[in-house]
Amino acid sequence: MSAARRWAWVVAVAGMSVLGRSTASQAQVDGIHAILFPWYGYADFSNDTNFEDEPIWGGTAGLGLNRYLTIEGHLGRTTTDTHHGFVHYATGFPPESAPHEVTVLQYGADVAINLLPDVRLVPYVMAGWGEVKLDFAEEDSVPEPEYENGWEFGAGLKYRLNPRLAVRAEVRDNVWSFPEGTPGVGSDAIHNWTYTGGLEFALGGVGGGDDDKDKVSNAKDKCPNTPLGARVDVNGCPIDSDSDGVPDGIDQCPNTPTGATVDTRGCPRDSDNDGVPDGIDQCADSPSGTPVDTRGCPRDTDGDGVPDGTDQCADTPAGVAVDARGCPADSDNDGVPDDKDQCPFTQANIKVDAVGCPIELTEREIELLDKGRITERNIHFVTGKWDILPESQAVLDEIGKILIQWPRLRIEIGGHADARGSDAYNLDLSDKRAHAVLDYLVTKFPKSPDVTREVYTAKGYGERVPVASNKTVEGMAMNRRVEFKVLNTEELTKERERRQLQQK
Repeated sequence: MSAARRWAWVVAVAGMSVLGRSTASQAQVDGIHAILFPWYGYADFSNDTNFEDEPIWGGTAGLGLNRYLTIEGHLGRTTTDTHHGFVHYATGFPPESAPHEVTVLQYGADVAINLLPDVRLVPYVMAGWGEVKLDFAEEDSVPEPEYENGWEFGAGLKYRLNPRLAVRAEVRDNVWSFPEGTPGVGSDAIHNWTYTGGLEFALGGVGGGDDDKDKVSNAKDKCPNTPLGARVDVNGCPIDSDSDGVPDGIDQCPNTPTGATVDTRGCPRDSDNDGVPDGIDQCADSPSGTPVDTRGCPRDTDGDGVPDGTDQCADTPAGVAVDARGCPADSDNDGVPDDKDQCPFTQANIKVDAVGCPIELTEREIELLDKGRITERNIHFVTGKWDILPESQAVLDEIGKILIQWPRLRIEIGGHADARGSDAYNLDLSDKRAHAVLDYLVTKFPKSPDVTREVYTAKGYGERVPVASNKTVEGMAMNRRVEFKVLNTEELTKERERRQLQQK
């Protein structure tokens, strides 16, 4: 083979190498499979032979055991001429002897090893035993074919178009040793080179390749859709050290706590930015900036239901009701917290003492404390009925506000009438009117749990307890009244003593 032809072969192989590096992987078929490689090439005989270099054609058939190892047999044929005479070694005939035609049948068996079966451009090496059969033309008086054999070695490249089809280029060194006594030839090995190329076909087996590019072939990959960049085990399945669903290699937060919800980077989500990941956070809507415990729930050191971060009264005693700021509630806005307020329903703008009870009293409050009752003659009803007239509601509202300030007092609502009509009639009507007043009070002030029918009683006295003569208009007006009488007067005594002490 001329130097120019050798260099052309080197350039072709180098070009395949460059092309293979710039193209995606198409790995070798795996498992038991058949190989067919029809080829065409050039036979470059040693200078110690008597043959001209000529083109050669043939084919290789093989059995692939896996991606790496193949057992192959090859058969090639070429027709050449001797340089002179009709023997296959270079000496023995005078140089002026005429050349003769010879048919060279080349065959052998090799073991081939694919060095990088997972890439598109696969280099391989081979070794085995080869033989040639030399048939001279009949007219050359050579009675029998001649044979030469010996070890053969080779190497090549496969450029895979897909896992089952490749462009293959190969060089093989067929080593001969002429027998001792061959005229003019020693017993040293001679090297005959064969350069071939063609298409290789893979039949059967398991499709090669590494579709998910995890460095585990499709044939062995039990998790064929591994995300790009993920670390995998020997079976091609992603490794997820922190069990967050994002494989190692992609996971940018590899030590995620167990149970945490993560984003596509494998980092814990924290929707409320409290430092406790979603999935672990049992209070996922913690207000921004609120200190939380290990569960992600707002800390509430004093147990008042208001988180420490927003609690403006962080040492509220246990059991005390608080407002939205976490401070003890003051339902009547008198400046004394409910837990200390002994008069929790003080009217607006009334000055109170340290326990939340009024310091300045209205006339009706003074009457209640001094006389043990409030007598009201401005509560009016529909004539002959017990329906309260609208203009009387303001009076009842004021009385109701007074009474709820002392929830410990038990009050009797007494209805009184003048002497007009029969005693039985007046007794029944006054009773119904007293109960109507009771119903009004417990309905109008429902927010106070103490204002119930248990602390109120209602009774009609009719005309039986007059405070003036029923013979005059003025006297009858005095007798028509509603009285709110304290039944447990000892509570009033305590209140009077408290006020006296306060004045001192």
